[in-house]
Amino acid sequence: MIVIHSVAQMQQYARDKRGEIALVPTMGYLHEGHASLMVEARKRAKYVVASIFVNPTQFGVNEDLDSYPRDLEHDKEIAEKAGVDVIFAPTAADMYPEGYQSYLNVEEITAHLCGASRPGHFRGVTTVVAKLFNIVAPKVALFGKKDFQQLAVIRRMVRDFNFDIEIVGMPIVREADGLAMSSRNTKLSPVEREQALCLSRSIAAAKAAFKGGERSVAALQKVAAAMIEGEKSPQIDYLEFRDQDSLLPLEKADERTLLALAVRVGSVRLIDNSILGED
Repeated sequence: MIVIHSVAQMQQYARDKRGEIALVPTMGYLHEGHASLMVEARKRAKYVVASIFVNPTQFGVNEDLDSYPRDLEHDKEIAEKAGVDVIFAPTAADMYPEGYQSYLNVEEITAHLCGASRPGHFRGVTTVVAKLFNIVAPKVALFGKKDFQQLAVIRRMVRDFNFDIEIVGMPIVREADGLAMSSRNTKLSPVEREQALCLSRSIAAAKAAFKGGERSVAALQKVAAAMIEGEKSPQIDYLEFRDQDSLLPLEKADERTLLALAVRVGSVRLIDNSILGED
């Protein structure tokens, strides 16, 4: 495995391997969830590139850009074990050189959920992912479903801009106690780590009610919210039942309905989701 920091060097590698690369975009501080994407990427292409870049343009004012966890040596170990050929770890100065002023924005689908809570976030996401697609030239790119809205936005961008890239969404990987794996979990105190389980418990409660025959979104929201509001610290940013394709709100739920939530536990904002009809 090699590590490439230069955009120009990465582009040269991509030219040599064009049509044979699978890309796994990440912000680093890798865990088993990321590794699962890399293992799947190994099955889908001759060469696997994992990008590690904490993208400043997707962080808003007072968000955790400076404190976002970073550990390249740790990341290298996980990536190599997962079968990655290249880590692409560019600098912000190389990705956004002096005078940079071009951005890509996907409308409508970004107006909901995290887009409403984090203005400008998805403009940063789509811009950096489009840049990575142009630099790495993958035939396939893999994203986790934990950030379901991000996956939907990337798919829309690929369709709208005619990127000749297959987008693969991979299942959420969870800790043994149900907490969705996230690089931000390391910022939780032991007490907050226990409180954070209210996200997966909220999903489980809503799915149990749905399985029991409840179809009213208003009723399902009350069931799900109760699991979070019973804790002292966690604060709901959003808890929504949406159409999984358009992300528009619903009044009645069905097996394809997406339950998406964002909850602040202490200073850490966590997200999770599930499709009601899936196990």
